[in-house]
Amino acid sequence: NLGALSKPSLLPGPVRRCRLHPCRRQQVPLKMDISSGEDSDISESEMEEYEDKYYEKLKNGNYKIKVSNEKYTCPFCPKKKKQDFLYKDLLQHASGVGKSNSDKRSAREKANHLALFKYLENDLRGTVGSSSSSAAAAAAAEDPLSGCDHDEKIVWPWTGVVVNIPTQKLEDGRSVGGSGSKLRDELIRRGFNPLRVHPLWNYRGHSGTAVVEFRKDWPGLHNALSFEKAYEADHHGKKDWFANNGVKEGLYAWVARADDYKSSTIIGEHLRKIGDLKTVSELMEEEARKQDRLVTNLTNIIETKNKHIQEMEQRCSETSKSLEALMEEKDNLSQAYNE
Repeated sequence: NLGALSKPSLLPGPVRRCRLHPCRRQQVPLKMDISSGEDSDISESEMEEYEDKYYEKLKNGNYKIKVSNEKYTCPFCPKKKKQDFLYKDLLQHASGVGKSNSDKRSAREKANHLALFKYLENDLRGTVGSSSSSAAAAAAAEDPLSGCDHDEKIVWPWTGVVVNIPTQKLEDGRSVGGSGSKLRDELIRRGFNPLRVHPLWNYRGHSGTAVVEFRKDWPGLHNALSFEKAYEADHHGKKDWFANNGVKEGLYAWVARADDYKSSTIIGEHLRKIGDLKTVSELMEEEARKQDRLVTNLTNIIETKNKHIQEMEQRCSETSKSLEALMEEKDNLSQAYNE
């Protein structure tokens, strides 16, 4: 139908070509965003091949990743969801999407995010940021509390909440779900270093929720906040879970705070059993008091040891004088005997 071919504007997609008008090939963009839908989805078996394909495209500069010296963007996310990331946040985003078990994530989406993760790890890590960003990264490494609200009440020991865990119903109506160790190992691979994961059970079986325990120190808080930010970057954070925007798929996670602690759900009941609400400022003051007591105790111990040393030095001096007197008396006796 020549009439249909002469109307390139009716063709779908971002590239409109007409066999009768070769000049329209000049409208083909050099760099296509993956969100434009280049072709149909791929199968799971083709993921590795497409991962290598996107990795080569990233190496050749086909996609724009770096926005500024410190900001990066994900070229494979829809334009309406695109946002600026720090390097470590983009790395966690790429890893989270690439290894996601959510049905919302297509095989193609997982493949290109795995390629992005590989590119960030292998090719971009050595060139990240300028001297200012390096200084900021060093400061963040030295101070794991940077960017944290010191007056916000958080459940302590640091605890994460995971919801929407897949479960299956048995014949007797009870639900079963995956083990906590499997989720813990996955979080460890992503660099969050949790101590353990406790799935929450009730009389109906697995509740589809779990709590994640982190270390009680400041690096543990840093890991917990990184865990929260990674799920927020993947649009699977707390706000996304409570948003009324349709069916929820995949895991949603965040750090437990006052509203979770005080809730009447199974999560709130468990949090009240294992922890307490504290602010970072309160913990810092408590730690400072403990350090002051420790310093005071150590000072008292040192003073006591110094007194013991002085007493021993005095005894040694007296014993030495006594020995000198005895030696002199012995010499006089020997001299008298010889005479």
